[in-house]
Amino acid sequence: MAVVAMASGASLTAAQALCRCSEVPLLTKASFGFSARPLCIVPRQKFPALTTPISTPHASLSTAVEDGSYCETEDVPTPKVIIDLDSNPEATVVEITFGDRLGALLDTMNALKNLGLNVVKANVFLDSSGKHNTFAITKADTGRKVDDPELLEQIRLTIINNLLQYHPESSALLAMGAAFGVTPPKQEIDLDIATHINIADDGPNRSLLYVETADHPGLLVDLVKVITDINVSVESGEFDTEGLLAKAKFHVSYRGRSLIKPLQQVVANSLRYFLRRPTTEEASF
Repeated sequence: MAVVAMASGASLTAAQALCRCSEVPLLTKASFGFSARPLCIVPRQKFPALTTPISTPHASLSTAVEDGSYCETEDVPTPKVIIDLDSNPEATVVEITFGDRLGALLDTMNALKNLGLNVVKANVFLDSSGKHNTFAITKADTGRKVDDPELLEQIRLTIINNLLQYHPESSALLAMGAAFGVTPPKQEIDLDIATHINIADDGPNRSLLYVETADHPGLLVDLVKVITDINVSVESGEFDTEGLLAKAKFHVSYRGRSLIKPLQQVVANSLRYFLRRPTTEEASF
């Protein structure tokens, strides 16, 4: 779950910059969870590396961060951020894992509160993959779970920004490290190889859509926009960031029913076209 001791105002500003850069307003509305709201789609682009690295006043590659610590000689684990709308009917569950390097994440909780959220429950458990920090969060104004794609993306980017800020060794393992970290990822993701899309029936009234692809800022909003543009409803789901990859599971339906095979193919083809299309820099004119 993300990191410790960061100025919450700074994390919010950086996360908003990640999510809102070059936004193009859309006239369509998309339903996600239980709400229908206008969406903005973030055009895909290559980000230049920062000319000045993010300052890390409370952490360095050889110091302990709050009650989490690490050593330069250790293998760096894959950072994971999971946003889960399925497991708790009353709250959105966020889980952050970075081996055993994370502390209490008090500053991450403060950053989430600055987004207009309440952390109603926090938990930590250990397994063979490391320490898992989980938060159950709701909207402060309504007390309900978060189901707005733009706010969910802000939550994700706020957490990732904290990781980059106070665990700089995560930079080379996160897609956002190319633009906002101290060290860009060493490997390039081949979209044709990394992109996987599967759709299967999940009962008579909905289908389960699984998408795995290379991560980029605004991806969660982009996926929901592409799906709802075909008049397919996104009811709930889970969005995982695992290093350079993003993995999404969405419960989807069409007019209250599961997707028939031809519509499944339309959804899959639309997502593949969007995810594999070249960026402006790479396109030939």
